[in-house]
Amino acid sequence: MGREGRERRKYRRLATDQIISFAEIDRADRLAIGRDLSSGGIRFEVVGCEIGLGDVLRVTFNVGSETLMATGHVVWATENDAFSTDVGLEFIEIDPRAVELLDEIAGGIEAGTEA
Repeated sequence: MGREGRERRKYRRLATDQIISFAEIDRADRLAIGRDLSSGGIRFEVVGCEIGLGDVLRVTFNVGSETLMATGHVVWATENDAFSTDVGLEFIEIDPRAVELLDEIAGGIEAGTEA
């Protein structure tokens, strides 16, 4: 992908392979695997559950050594196979500290020095 592809993204994505938790509001948490993360949203993989477009979810994830929370709505969901689904969640509410940390890390990567 050329430079044009990178510039069309509103937020710089950071690759991650961490276990996250997610839940519909007022429901029990479930586990998923975070795939990439930005201050605008998160992509994660779920196994054995159905998630629909527009669902509002709360996610808990780590940035560095800090555990943070955000709430967002599902903007896309793609079945990988009969058991797993990739989910794109756009944040509608995020801990300001999470935005600060993500922007700091993304800035460090762009400058060539990871934070």
